[in-house]
Amino acid sequence: MTLFKSFEVHLFGGSFHLPLPLIVNVIISTGAYFVGLNLIPKMKAMFLAANLSGTDMNKVSKPKIPEAFGVVTGCIFLISLFLFIPVPFVGNFSNGDKEEFPHHKFVEFIAAMLSICCMILLGFADDVLNLRWRDKLYLPTIASLPLLMVYYTNFNSTTIILPKIVQPFVGTSIDIGFLYYVYMGMLAVFCTNAINILAGINGLEVCQSLVIAGSIIVFNLVEILSGHCREAYEFSLYIMLPYAGATLALWKYNRYPSQVFVGDTFNYLSGMTFAVVGILGHFSKTVLLFFIPQIINFIYSVPQLFRFIPCPRHRLPKHDPKSDLLNYSKTQFRVSELNILGKLCYMVFKHARLIRCEESEDGVVTCNNFTIINFAILLTGPIREDRLNRLLIVFQLICSVFAFTIRYPLAHYFYEY
Repeated sequence: MTLFKSFEVHLFGGSFHLPLPLIVNVIISTGAYFVGLNLIPKMKAMFLAANLSGTDMNKVSKPKIPEAFGVVTGCIFLISLFLFIPVPFVGNFSNGDKEEFPHHKFVEFIAAMLSICCMILLGFADDVLNLRWRDKLYLPTIASLPLLMVYYTNFNSTTIILPKIVQPFVGTSIDIGFLYYVYMGMLAVFCTNAINILAGINGLEVCQSLVIAGSIIVFNLVEILSGHCREAYEFSLYIMLPYAGATLALWKYNRYPSQVFVGDTFNYLSGMTFAVVGILGHFSKTVLLFFIPQIINFIYSVPQLFRFIPCPRHRLPKHDPKSDLLNYSKTQFRVSELNILGKLCYMVFKHARLIRCEESEDGVVTCNNFTIINFAILLTGPIREDRLNRLLIVFQLICSVFAFTIRYPLAHYFYEY
């Protein structure tokens, strides 16, 4: 999926061929960044006039902030991909032989944009209509169907490589069939919602997404330079670079103190974009490695997400206007009123010191909400919002370094390459 022409680049004592589509993609991605920088501030008044706004609860003045700006970033991202569509394929028409046109690659690119476009639409609908939690689970599954159909028609590989430790007993690989498609559908659901539940302070959703996107880009470049499945990783770069450019512009206005809120539109857009490149680029397990903080937050949040422990509508940190610091937010319940799983979760989390509990004389338990944002405040004590954001992003970066350690040095001990 490349033009015939490429440029030779000399780097670190070696020479590399840089395909022209990649150069054009970088130019388009840079353009997406500058378009976002200029467009976002001009549209703030338009969103406020349409009553698409929210209150920044973590500020003393409680300012009204335009919301759902993920739809602006999503549109810039999609337009960048639309402009790029002809670039990787025009070289195939140079000899006039249409039979050589890579239709399967073209369909992949179109299906990827279709799934991303669906999630932008559904995310914006969520921001406007405030959909129920159950809708947030099945809608990403529906949006991923074009993706899964393209995977089925182009690859239909449902075989997984097994670790060395079990190979003497069951062989080197196993075909799990339909379960592999269930896994990919669940990946789309997880990616779209994992970013959504690790949110609530200025800039966190955008910055964590940028770290994940940067990690995927670095991984793609390492694999391309290593000579592994070049086309799949180039495909991933063609999507991730415009995404990074558009998102970087959004971060400038969403970071502390936020001038715009991103809304669920951005979280759905980001999650589906990561799922798309992971599935069609054939490195979905590696993508999950870059979601370690989101996986930890999901596991930590399970008692409240599945209502084993009472879950308030908002689990945002609580702002103290006198000190301008954030404290962890709390939930209240009676242990006697919990079901068996709720009691089990409460006892495990309490004895593992993952929550801080206070029990009144009448049996009412007060503890922090089950998110790693509140857990971080529990560890640090009251903290400024911008410092909390930096702490969580540093954790995301450390986890990305750990993910690369698992993917390269450690993986060789468990898998044959």
